[in-house]
Amino acid sequence: MQIMWMKIYVMEFTMIAFTFFVVADYRPHNGQILTETPVVKLDIRTEQVTMSNGIANVTLSIPDGLVTSVSYGGIDNLLATQNVKNNRGYWDVFWNRTASRRVRTKFLRKSFEVILDSEHQVEISFKSTWNTSESDELPLNSDIRFVMLRDTPGFYTYAIFERLEGWPLVYIENLRVVFKLQQDMFHYMAISDERQRVMPMQVDRETGKVLDYKEAVLLTNPTNPDLIGEADDKYFYANDNKDDKVHGWGGANPPVGFWMIIPSEEFRTGGPYKQDLTSHVGPTVLSVFVSRHYAGEDLVIKFQQGEPWKKVIGPVFLYLNSNDSAKDNPSILWNDAKKRMNQEVASWPYGFPVSTDYIKSNQRGTVKGQLFINDSTTDLVPASNAYIGLALPGDVGSWQRECKGYQFWTKADSCGNFTIENVISGSYNLYAAIPGIIGDYKYNSDVQVTPGSSIELGSLVYNPPRNGATLWEIGVPDRTAAEFFVPTPPPQFKVHIYQNNSESIFRQYGLWEQYSALYPENDLVYNVGTSNYSKDWFFAHVTRNIGNKTYEATTWRIVFNLECVDNASNYTLQLALAAAQGAELQVRFNDGEIAAPHFTTGKIGGDNAIARHGIHGLYFLYSIGVQGNLLVNGTNKIFLTQAIATNPFQGVMYDYLRFEGPHQR
Repeated sequence: MQIMWMKIYVMEFTMIAFTFFVVADYRPHNGQILTETPVVKLDIRTEQVTMSNGIANVTLSIPDGLVTSVSYGGIDNLLATQNVKNNRGYWDVFWNRTASRRVRTKFLRKSFEVILDSEHQVEISFKSTWNTSESDELPLNSDIRFVMLRDTPGFYTYAIFERLEGWPLVYIENLRVVFKLQQDMFHYMAISDERQRVMPMQVDRETGKVLDYKEAVLLTNPTNPDLIGEADDKYFYANDNKDDKVHGWGGANPPVGFWMIIPSEEFRTGGPYKQDLTSHVGPTVLSVFVSRHYAGEDLVIKFQQGEPWKKVIGPVFLYLNSNDSAKDNPSILWNDAKKRMNQEVASWPYGFPVSTDYIKSNQRGTVKGQLFINDSTTDLVPASNAYIGLALPGDVGSWQRECKGYQFWTKADSCGNFTIENVISGSYNLYAAIPGIIGDYKYNSDVQVTPGSSIELGSLVYNPPRNGATLWEIGVPDRTAAEFFVPTPPPQFKVHIYQNNSESIFRQYGLWEQYSALYPENDLVYNVGTSNYSKDWFFAHVTRNIGNKTYEATTWRIVFNLECVDNASNYTLQLALAAAQGAELQVRFNDGEIAAPHFTTGKIGGDNAIARHGIHGLYFLYSIGVQGNLLVNGTNKIFLTQAIATNPFQGVMYDYLRFEGPHQR
C-alpha cells in the first residue's frame, strides 16, 4: 500500500477557526483508490443519538427521531437553537378523514433501531406502527431513516410509508421534511441561478402588515432597510419539480451553506410541472413530497377504506459546505452546491440505503424510444425537448393528477429520442408533454418494466388535437401564461429584484389587482392581427374589484375577421388553460348577451396559482366545436366570461388559444 498524495484543508471563519481532517489516498493492489478519513461513529445516549464522520455531527432525539442539532465546521449547531428541540428538523404530514378536520402531525416515532453501524456508514431508523385501536391517529406506518456516510459533508434522510389492507379511509394533503436554521447566521437564499437574494428575517414579518392572506406580509420596518416596502410571501419561492434539484441557504459570517438536494423526482407527486415550496423566511429549508399546492384537491392522496399502499420517499441529501470567499459573495456556496447536486443525480439510484424496500439499480429497467409529432399541417417532426415519462396507468394527461405511485421522466433530445433509466419494475403508461404542441401524448399500450429489462418502443407518433387549419392563435402552447402581459405590482409594493428578473416577473405580490386598475370599467379587447399578446393580453383572467370587497365577473372579447364563412361546416376553438381557481369560463360566439353560453367549462380549478404567483397550475384543454352558422363574413367576436366572482383570486390563466378553420375531411 503506497501513499499517493496528502492534502490538509484549513479554513478560517471570522471569529471561528477550524481545521479539516487530513485526507490521504491509498491505492491497494487491485488499483482501487481508498481514502483514509475519520470513520463514521454512532454515539447513543439515553435520550439522543449522534452520527458523526469528522466533518459533521447530527443529533436526533430518541425515540422520536427529531433532528435537534447539526454541527459543522466548528459551529455547534446550524439549526434554530432559538426554537424548542422538536421544532428544528422533522418530517410531518397534514391529513384528514373528513373535509372539516385537518390535522398536522409530526412523525414522532415510537421505536429506535440501529440498522447499520460500520466505519463507512451509519443508518438509523425511527419507526411508528399504527394500532387499530388508535382511531384518532393517522392510519399509516412510518419508518424514517437517517444515513451518514464516510467522507461526506452532510447526511441523508428517507422514509418508508405503508398502509395495510383493511385500514380506514384517510386523505393526505401534505407530506414533507423540514429544517429550520439559525436566524442570525443564514440570510442569503438561493433557488436557481437567477433567484438568489438576501432575505427578510422572521421578526420582519412579525412587525409587518398582513395582506390579503396570512402568508403575505408587507415589510414596514425590516431589520434590513433595503427591504422596506417589499411583500414577503413563501410562495414567491416555489419551483417546478423538474427545476428543483437543489435549494437552500448560505451565510456570510461564518460563510457556510445548508442545502437540500433532491436527486430524483420519482418519489414526488404530480409529474415534472408540479410546483411546490422550497425555502422561506425562518430561515426554513424543506422538501415537499406530497401537497395540494398549485393543484388543489386533485393532488390530495385519497386512500379509500381498506386500501393498502407502500412507498419509499427519498433519500434526499442535506449538503453542508463552506468557503471563505463566500463572505463577500455567498453565491459561491450556491455554485458549489450545484456541483454536488450533479454528483448526487449521477449517483441515483443510490447503492447505500439498507432497506429492501428501496429499489437498487440492478432491480430497475430502462425504456427507450423516439417520439414524432404529426400535426397534419406538416410532415412528421421530432418531439424536440418533450418531457416524456412513465406513471401509473390512467387517462390522457392523468399523470399531472397522479399521487400514489412513482413517476419517471426525462427530456427528449432535439430529435425526439428519449431514454428513461432506473425505472422501478411495474406496469406504466407512457406520457409526454411537448413544448409548442397542445394536449398530452399517451402511448396506446401499457409498458411492463421488469428488473434489468431494456425496452425499445421504437418510433412513436403523437397526433395532437387539430380539426382544421389555423386561422389565428394567441400565445404559445407551453402550459404556462408566462408569455402574456405581466404588470408591475401596485405602487405600494416594492418590486423584488433578482440578478435577471425575466424568469420571475410574475412572482410579485398583488398583480391580480392591476387588472381592475387597467380596466376599471370596460374589459380587455383583443384584436387579432393588430394586438400583441405580450402587451395586450393580461396574464390572468380575474374578477374586477368594484369596491367594498365586492367583485364582478369579467368578459374578454377577441375580435377577428373571416372573409368567407362556410356555414355548413364546423370550426374549432382550441382553448388551453394554464391554471384555474374556482372559476367558470363561459364562451359565446358573436352574441355576448345570450343567457346560455355556447360552451362552459363548469366550475373548475383549485390550484390558487393566481394568488400564489405560480404562472401555471394544472393544465386543461378544451376543443370547442363552433357551428359555422354562428359566424359571419367580416367581423366576428368571441366573448370569454369568467362568471364566478366572489373574491379577487378567482379566475383562469390562459396557455394558448387557436381558432381553426372548417373540419378537414
